[in-house]
Amino acid sequence: MFTTRSRYAIRVMIDLAENGPGACVPLKDIATRQDISKKYLEIIVKDMVAGGLLIGTSGKGGGYRLCRSPEDYTIGEILELMDGPISTVSCLEEGAAPCPRFSECETLPLWAEYDRMTRDFFYGKRLSDLLPAPPAN
Repeated sequence: MFTTRSRYAIRVMIDLAENGPGACVPLKDIATRQDISKKYLEIIVKDMVAGGLLIGTSGKGGGYRLCRSPEDYTIGEILELMDGPISTVSCLEEGAAPCPRFSECETLPLWAEYDRMTRDFFYGKRLSDLLPAPPAN
């Protein structure tokens, strides 16, 4: 299950993409539009800045903006930054200690296939895929 942190992080990214590509958007504006506590968003965006997803600028005219274009972000990278590895079982996590049952585990192929499908799904989705289509002229 994904946490509120990761779900809110995606909402922040969408909000920034919709409301000023390249422009700094004040956190209070995002909090108001997304109906999320500004205090909670401060914690989330701090991690997003540290993780290289956002740029924060302080002072007059400050706020947050995307570091890259929406097409260059995957949903998987946002989820993993906020919640850690997308993995169903600990033995499949990158850097996991070797499992003593690895060679005889009858369920491992099931979990490995599910992990691949989940990872492929979230890394195959881009932030731009979640933006509303531009109005037709």
